[in-house]
Amino acid sequence: MEVRPEGLYCRPGAFYIDPSRAVDRALITHGHADHARPGHRNVLATPETLAIMRVRYAERAGERLQPAVYGDPMTIGGVSVRFVPAGHVLGSAQIVLEYAGARVVVSGDYKRGDDPTCTPFEPVPCDVFVTEATFGLPVFRHPDPAGEIKRLLESMALFPERSHALGTYGLGKTQRVIALLRRAGYDRTIYLHGALVALCALYEQFGVPLGAVAPATGMKKADLARELVLAPPSAIADRWARRLADPVVAAASGWMRVRQRAKQGGVELPLIISDHADWNELLRTIDEVEASEVWVTHGREEALILAVELQGRVGRALNLLGYDEESGE
Repeated sequence: MEVRPEGLYCRPGAFYIDPSRAVDRALITHGHADHARPGHRNVLATPETLAIMRVRYAERAGERLQPAVYGDPMTIGGVSVRFVPAGHVLGSAQIVLEYAGARVVVSGDYKRGDDPTCTPFEPVPCDVFVTEATFGLPVFRHPDPAGEIKRLLESMALFPERSHALGTYGLGKTQRVIALLRRAGYDRTIYLHGALVALCALYEQFGVPLGAVAPATGMKKADLARELVLAPPSAIADRWARRLADPVVAAASGWMRVRQRAKQGGVELPLIISDHADWNELLRTIDEVEASEVWVTHGREEALILAVELQGRVGRALNLLGYDEESGE
């Protein structure tokens, strides 16, 4: 494996994994924009990820799109390749590479916590494990998401006259929050910013039920009073939110662990719900896959590499460019 300006490159297979620039052959771990970019000639990804790319990029999703079903092996340039669930968002995958007796697992983004909207992470023993480190500091230990949803419902009960404006990222977080609300018994219509509608519909097409949802666009202030409205974090902070009467401003993100971030964003109700592994999950996963080498692609490399080396493993920072720590969070 090589680090090139385009991204992580498998030389014997002549392909990139999640390249940051358009290339001839790209293997894509999941649909977030900093991993699944437009313009590649050949794209190999799970059917769900390909569908997400079509929603986002239309004809620019790639010239040739090849689906990869979880667990089905294939060979590319002598390299054995298979996709394994990553538990991050719908269709997210780790990519398992085997060549010349060695196994490398490129995990993409992943988490170990409960998520009713995607297939759970599957640990794969390997020689080299390529991991993210978005929350690679000991301070990041995520609570049970069910408890955070309970806090949201308690706020809605405490302030029944106010709407609740919840900032959620469009792919993964929005659908996970809705599914957790349904599991907690919330059965009222949930209103959506227009940017969230298409991906919610796609999740339902892939068999993830979300219950009653409706666009917030065109609704009057009085209609949205007492209601829950989900919108991208950027919309919560701009004039779009003025259509809501005296809203309780909330946000669902792992970064809500940092009080200053919540304060700067004007978030009144921070909910710590993350689609990335926290510190404990990173260490647990590295231990389970038993890799002798751990390569860290982005995030908080230094602390994680030190922890890896204290376990007697080899740690390496790959310093790949182009990953946005918050784009999928």
